Amino acid sequence: MSPITTHVLDTARGLPAMGVPVKLEARKAPDRWELIGRGTTDTDGRASELLPDKFPVENGVYRLIFETGVYFKTVGVKDPFYPNVTVVFEVRDQRHHHVPLLLSPFGYSTYRGS
Repeated sequence: MSPITTHVLDTARGLPAMGVPVKLEARKAPDRWELIGRGTTDTDGRASELLPDKFPVENGVYRLIFETGVYFKTVGVKDPFYPNVTVVFEVRDQRHHHVPLLLSPFGYSTYRGS
């Protein structure tokens, strides 16, 4: 399993958000990000293969970019407020990092998962 994973739940529909494209980037300088992984959420709303197993994640700042507009279009939601969601977080240790996203057409929340 990737050392950084995510899980997207559609709270408006009460279902996992399947088919959400996700990019994982690492901050290399204050204004420079590097793409280090990508994936798409599966039928359970999970993206657990963003990075190869045992990928060396260094301490630093990362961001997950969720293309939520793509997802909302596939489930028939017109004009969602957030065409994408970016979650920036900091890795300070070498534990597994799980960053879930709770999503609706007009709001979202996130937290440090386990």
